[in-house]
Amino acid sequence: MSTVENSPGPAGRPAETDPRFALMDHAMGYLFSAALRAVAALSVADHLGAGPRPVAELAEAVGADPLNLHRALRLLATRGIFTEDAPGRFALTPAAELLRGDVPGSYRAAVLMLTDRTFWRPAGELEETMRTGTSPFDRLFGMPFFDHFARDAETAAVFHVGMAAMSDPENPLVARACEFPPASTVVDLGGGHGGLLLAVLREHPGVRGVLFEQPHVLREHRLGELGADDRWDLVAGDFFAEAPPGDFYLIKRILHDWDDEQSARILRHCREAVSEHGRVLVVDAVIPPGNDPDPGKVIDLLMMSSLPGRERTRADFDALFAEAGLRVTRVLPTGTRLSIVEGAPAT
Repeated sequence: MSTVENSPGPAGRPAETDPRFALMDHAMGYLFSAALRAVAALSVADHLGAGPRPVAELAEAVGADPLNLHRALRLLATRGIFTEDAPGRFALTPAAELLRGDVPGSYRAAVLMLTDRTFWRPAGELEETMRTGTSPFDRLFGMPFFDHFARDAETAAVFHVGMAAMSDPENPLVARACEFPPASTVVDLGGGHGGLLLAVLREHPGVRGVLFEQPHVLREHRLGELGADDRWDLVAGDFFAEAPPGDFYLIKRILHDWDDEQSARILRHCREAVSEHGRVLVVDAVIPPGNDPDPGKVIDLLMMSSLPGRERTRADFDALFAEAGLRVTRVLPTGTRLSIVEGAPAT
């Protein structure tokens, strides 16, 4: 037995500074995600809204084995999601509160989306992705990512509701970071159910909005939440084929789904349709240099495993915009994990 393995830490445990222990923790990190998904799917947090409860009561309420539920909650509590405030009794924490489905700002749908099998299964095949340079999604599900969503209504609902849960806290901040002159037309390209455009119209009452999406997505749009408001239009279409006329194009979490050729095609359509003094606003992560942790570096592997896209650096965006006849004019922070990469027609 090695010297390191015999070296106890302060509490008699092996020295936690040994990198082998860190590697072991990282290798088993997927079990935390699995536990998080399981309690979200079982709606455990909803049953703690009135206060702490014994795990036996919780298990009966959600239809779970009490011992196994206890084991999952005990693990989640080590990272501040739930807390065991007395032996065998669990309570909500601020993070666990967001797993409730009945609270404003609930993140439960986002957790279920990010741990859905459409992401989970391809991530388990990351070695294949690294060897071949392509996602195993087609092999696992029989068709590309977005084709699968278009044909599977249940999976599509998980995706769009989960994306809304992720995006709703960001959208007002992104909208405030944008500068739109009065009477300008803002096109939300591939804007899903319209959460970002909704925030823009609320933040900038002088602008008009166009939600450009596929017909089956537009059917679930949220712009009616504005009430009697005639400042928006719905336009059905395919951003690989066209873009409607406008002054500003919002492209939020779209380009990271696609490779450079496909992304340049989307941008080129915007370049062809944008007004003379208009701008293209790509809202995405911008990967910083260096070794510091960054959420974009994590999402980048999600894109790599399930989609043809990727997260990009500032240099990547410069090259991508140039390919589409645009030039990057500035990169704006938003107060979220996303930035606004602003582009103007190249002269």
